[in-house]
Amino acid sequence: MTTRSPNTPRQAAEAARPLVLTAFRIVVGLLFACHGAASLFGVLGGAKGGGTVPFGQWPGWWAALIQLVGGILVLLGAGTRTAALLSSGSMAYAYFTVHQEHALLPLQNGGEASVMFCWAFLAIAVLGSGPYALDRLLTRQPAAAAAEPVAQPSSTS
Repeated sequence: MTTRSPNTPRQAAEAARPLVLTAFRIVVGLLFACHGAASLFGVLGGAKGGGTVPFGQWPGWWAALIQLVGGILVLLGAGTRTAALLSSGSMAYAYFTVHQEHALLPLQNGGEASVMFCWAFLAIAVLGSGPYALDRLLTRQPAAAAAEPVAQPSSTS
């Protein structure tokens, strides 16, 4: 089998899709895990500029735990869809319970990060981990099969 180089920008974008999806998953997972580590362990500047969230405190400590564990799982591509869906839901909860009460729009209420993480994790939950993930090793699914686009149902008009 020979590999053909893409002839059009669309073909180039489709060829890059598996790597871009994998890179997106890794970056989002790493950033989310860093938020959790900062809140739980006081590293990277700590929670809200310093310190840690008190152990077991609702909802902050639990949110930080979801951030750390969910971020690591998504980063590694292990249990990706489930971890991403849980992470997306936690960020939706954070937005509507912490930020929304201060103003309507994310730019007004400081909820941009919550909204971006929510939608990024929802996209990962829907699109999956990509071909380069522990999920693929654990299920023994070849990367080529994971990279194939899902067939769209044809409409009969």
